[in-house]
Amino acid sequence: FVTGHTGFKGSWLCHILAKFGAEVTGYSLPAPTNPNLFEIAKIERDVHSVIGDIRDMAALKKAFDAADPEIVLHLAAQPIVRDSYKDPRYTYETNVMGTVNLLECVRLADGTPPRSVVNITTDKVYHNNEWEWGYRENDSLDGFDPYSNSKSCSELVTHSYKNSFFEQKSVAVSTARAGNVIGGGDFANDRIIPDCVRAMGRKQEIVVRNPASIRPYQHVLEPLFVYLQIVQRQYEDRTVEGYYNVGPDDCDCVTTGQLATVFCELWGQEARWVSQGDGGPHEANFLKLDCSKIKHVFGWRPRYGVEEAVAKTVEWSKAYLDGQEMLQVMDRQIMEFFE
Repeated sequence: FVTGHTGFKGSWLCHILAKFGAEVTGYSLPAPTNPNLFEIAKIERDVHSVIGDIRDMAALKKAFDAADPEIVLHLAAQPIVRDSYKDPRYTYETNVMGTVNLLECVRLADGTPPRSVVNITTDKVYHNNEWEWGYRENDSLDGFDPYSNSKSCSELVTHSYKNSFFEQKSVAVSTARAGNVIGGGDFANDRIIPDCVRAMGRKQEIVVRNPASIRPYQHVLEPLFVYLQIVQRQYEDRTVEGYYNVGPDDCDCVTTGQLATVFCELWGQEARWVSQGDGGPHEANFLKLDCSKIKHVFGWRPRYGVEEAVAKTVEWSKAYLDGQEMLQVMDRQIMEFFE
C-alpha cells in the first residue's frame, strides 16, 4: 500500500514494485503537477490506483482495508517548503494528520495487520544549527518552516504509535529521512533541477535563488532502493526497525550553484545560470546528513555520485523533451541501477 503514488517519487516507486512483481494499491490525490510522471509513465496500468485525500480517514481506511497490505510505504505529503509558508494549515493537516490517519489504518486493520511499515520524511526534520557536519538520527527534531516542522511532527507521531501500539503486534515500523532527491520526471515548482529543465525547454537562462546553499543531493533511485531494503529486512527481522538517514556521501553534498554548473556542463549547448534572489522566505543555508547508521546496519552505499545523478536526470529530461517513449527510458535506468 503506497500513499502519494501519483507524485514524483511515488510514481518511480510504484513502477519499480510492479516491474518486480508486487501487487500494489496506491492512494493519493491526483498528480500535483501538469505534466506529471504518473501520466507520462502510465503508472495507473501498474497499480490499483485510488484517488483520495490522506486527510479523509473514512476513504483512506476503506481503500486500506480493501488492499489488506503486508507492506506500507507512506509518501503522501505536501512536500514544498515555499508552499508551506503560503498554506501552513493544509501542510500540517496533510503531513501530520495524514500520518495519524495512515497509522490508525494500520492499528485498526481488518484481519492481519501489515508486517512492515515505512514513513518517508525528510532531511529537514532536524533542528538546523547550520553545522558543517551531518545530522545523526539522535539529534533534535525541530524543523524551522511549516513543511519541515510538520515532518518533524510526523516523525514524533510515528514514534508514539510504534511505542504505544505496534510493539505488541508483529508490525515493524521505520522512518526514512531522505536528502534532496533529483531525477527525471520531477516537475515541481521551486526545485532547482526542475527549474533547470524548464529553463532549457524554454531556451532561457537558469535562475538560481540561493547558489551558496549546501544540500545532500541524490538520484531518486537511491532512496527508493533504501526504502525497499528497509521494508524487506524489517519484514524478516524486526530488530532492524528504526529511524534512518538516507543521503549521499559528504563529497556529493554540494552548493546549489555547483549543482547548476554540473547541470549546464552536462546539458551543453546554450545552458547557463545566473544568481537572482527573489526575497522569498527563510531557507536553510547548510544541511548535511550523517548516514553511518544505515551503512552499518544494511551495508548500503550510494551507487551514484552527484555528477552521475545529474547525468541520469539530464538523459531522462532530454529524452522527454525529444518525445521519446519514457517507459523505455525509465526501465533502462532502473535496470542499470539495480544491476
